[in-house]
Order: sequence, then structure tokens, then C-alpha cells
Amino acid sequence: MKKFQLLSLLAITVLTFSACSTAEKTAPLDMATVKAEIQALEDAYAVGEKAKDADAVAAYYSENAISYSRNEEPAKGRAAIKAKIAARLANDTLGNYNTYKVVDLFAEGNSVLEIGSWTEFNADGVETENGYYMSYFEKTDGKYECVRDMSVTTMPAKDGM
Repeated sequence: MKKFQLLSLLAITVLTFSACSTAEKTAPLDMATVKAEIQALEDAYAVGEKAKDADAVAAYYSENAISYSRNEEPAKGRAAIKAKIAARLANDTLGNYNTYKVVDLFAEGNSVLEIGSWTEFNADGVETENGYYMSYFEKTDGKYECVRDMSVTTMPAKDGM
């Protein structure tokens, strides 16, 4: 009887400690779903640009985002990013538009790092420029928002730059 009591106590002790020490496991990310979500954000960004809708483009960013663009100082915060986008869209008289494509993703938990490509087309649909970008997203309230982004062009630097 004492052996049974001792084994029972030992079993309860082991179960108690193992239950307390088991780290909460998160389900692995479905990368196909994450890629589709990020590509949808990129597509919405492109649609907003083409429609010259700075609000739609700025919706891509979190409140505290920082956007690093070519040849200019970073824009800090969604409001500053939106103002920069609005100025760029207002000054566009050529009707050029961009497309964005997810090239690679690295994701863990609520964070995603995207490497993507962009292509600029003129109003006739002819490619005029292309390059790459990197965007870092955090998922808040079930939605990914860009926290940092940066882009580069594949075009050679112009003289004097």
C-alpha cells in the first residue's frame, strides 16, 4: 500500500511540475496564408497609388512606421508618410503606376519581413523602372501593418548623385 501511495504522490508531483513548466506553444504559421495576406497589402497599396488615394496607401503603415525612400530623409509616422505620398501623387502628371510582388518572406509569431520587387509602368503600360524593397510588418488586432520599409532601384545612379 505504501508503494502505491508513494507512486501516486510521485506521479501527481511529476504531472504538476510538467504542467507548470510546459511553455505555451503557438501554432506554426501557414506561410501560404501569410504570403497571401502580405501580397493583398501590396496590391491594395498599388491600387491606392494608381487611384491617387493617399489615405488608401497610408493604410499600409502602422501609426509609428518609418519609411526610408531613395534620396530623401525618412518619413516618421503614418501622418508624415501620408503627407509625403500625397505630395508625390499630386505631382504625378505622367500617370505612371507601380506593381509590387512578394519575393521572399521570413515570419515568426506576429512579425513578418518581406523582400519584394516593384516595377513602374508608364500610362501606356511600358516598364520604365524597377527595383526591390524590404518591409517589416507586425500583426496587431489580426491585421498586418508595415512598421518599416525601404526601397532601392536597379537603375544606375544619374550623374551628379
